[in-house]
Amino acid sequence: MLTRYRVMAYVTAVMLLVLCLCMIFKYGFDKGEDLTLVVSQIHGVLFIIYLIFAFDLGQKARWSFGKLLWVLVSGTIPTAAFFVERKVVKEIQPLVEGAPAEAAKA
Repeated sequence: MLTRYRVMAYVTAVMLLVLCLCMIFKYGFDKGEDLTLVVSQIHGVLFIIYLIFAFDLGQKARWSFGKLLWVLVSGTIPTAAFFVERKVVKEIQPLVEGAPAEAAKA
């Protein structure tokens, strides 16, 4: 579950940066209108998948509503997902690594 969240966080963040670049070309230079449409639709689908994976991770990690909301919203802020992903991994990684040892003791 952590790996799929990480992959989608990076993919969503990169696609958001690409979308921002496309928007600059579309509105700043009047170029790439068709490309912007395609990139925005791809980003939209990937963002929905990101939301599902982040929500699933948040439920399993028992995050507070505020933390869950921050992680979900970070996919809409260019470059924020990169920083939030690192913070989430630092928090969740010890729980994931400790899970098999705890399950074996029970």
